[in-house]
Amino acid sequence: MYHLTGKRDLSEGATTLCLRRFALTANTYGDREGWHQTPLASLDFETTGVDPLVDRIISYGLLGDHGIERVGLINPGVPIPPLSTEVHGITDAQVAQAPPAVEAIVMIVDWIQDVIDRGVGLVVFNAPYDLTMLRVEAERAGLHQPDWDRLLVVDPYVIDWGIERGRLGPSKLVNVCDNYTVSIDNAHDASCDARAAREVAYQMGARHPDIGKGSLTRLAQLQREWFALRVAGWNDAVATAERLPADPHGWPLSRS
Repeated sequence: MYHLTGKRDLSEGATTLCLRRFALTANTYGDREGWHQTPLASLDFETTGVDPLVDRIISYGLLGDHGIERVGLINPGVPIPPLSTEVHGITDAQVAQAPPAVEAIVMIVDWIQDVIDRGVGLVVFNAPYDLTMLRVEAERAGLHQPDWDRLLVVDPYVIDWGIERGRLGPSKLVNVCDNYTVSIDNAHDASCDARAAREVAYQMGARHPDIGKGSLTRLAQLQREWFALRVAGWNDAVATAERLPADPHGWPLSRS
């Protein structure tokens, strides 16, 4: 359980990392042992909108830890809003002949379960969005869920906050890529975004020794604590704005 009364409730390691600004080192993975030297898988979705409880997946990029890549379109069974098409360029006509959601979601769920069973870390930028989207899609289709509790997530969005506490400005994927000198030539393409997020994760582990050392399990604990602290700040900010508070335990996916 997390008690959101201040930094003293975080683990000593998370508190130290939250309060320090780390100097960037050379653009290399380095020679330190840790999770950043292990092969990582990566995942990204493009969707019909920004609400993971309502919107649908329309494309996926699944990058395996040994170089095998699965990419494709999904027919969501609902129209794609024009504003969403403006972001990722995917139209109703493009997904018309794509596999239906049930077929594609079965494959994605099985792919994630294989990652889980082999103890491989999965890079997902802003994990609560993509993973909650997938959970809801599986529920909607009456499919089994992956063993979420054993999934080892590496979320560069959360790690970036833990390192910098917003001091680098905007924290979208393109911004974080720029901070770490990672190329992202075709943003909002699922495969491209998944590849860029994974490269950023490797760079984070290599450039920041206190983050890169140790296991994926240790990293997951740090990310949960960073997320809880970030949500505590958000909830304080909206307490008088008649907005519902966010769930401090909603990483790496929302259970609501």
